[in-house]
Amino acid sequence: MADLQDLKEITGVASVEAVGEAAPVVREPVRDAQGRTYATGKRKDAVARVWIKPGSGKITVNGRDQETYFARPTLRLIVNQPFGISDRTGQYDVIATVKGGGLSGQAGAVKHGISKALQLAEPTLRGGLKAAGFLTRDSRVVERKKYGRAKARRSFQFSKR
Repeated sequence: MADLQDLKEITGVASVEAVGEAAPVVREPVRDAQGRTYATGKRKDAVARVWIKPGSGKITVNGRDQETYFARPTLRLIVNQPFGISDRTGQYDVIATVKGGGLSGQAGAVKHGISKALQLAEPTLRGGLKAAGFLTRDSRVVERKKYGRAKARRSFQFSKR
């Protein structure tokens, strides 16, 4: 391979400009033998392992129904957001196991896991989920307490005497 002409003959590309232009990447759906798609979601200290499969829209968290595990309506709303954005409400069954954190963090972790699993199951949904910010892990965590302070930033009450 002495010069650029030899490279053109080897690759079969007619012009050098065509090398820089990449064809659009077509992603294939990722499913296991049972037809499920798996993803891990995280939020604060909570970690959710999420499996989705085509079904009637039943959401199970740690072996309990969504309504009993996430009693507050706002938490259920958070969990169902990815389906609303992608117009897939009632089309997938969700099985999630969550560890760590509180209920709010766990709901955010399940939402993150569902979003990641949805884009693996149907790669065409990636654009809408990414634009809504559901594929990005929310990295905000509680700040640690410092010594000589009452809390992370709050000082002890000042006393002049």
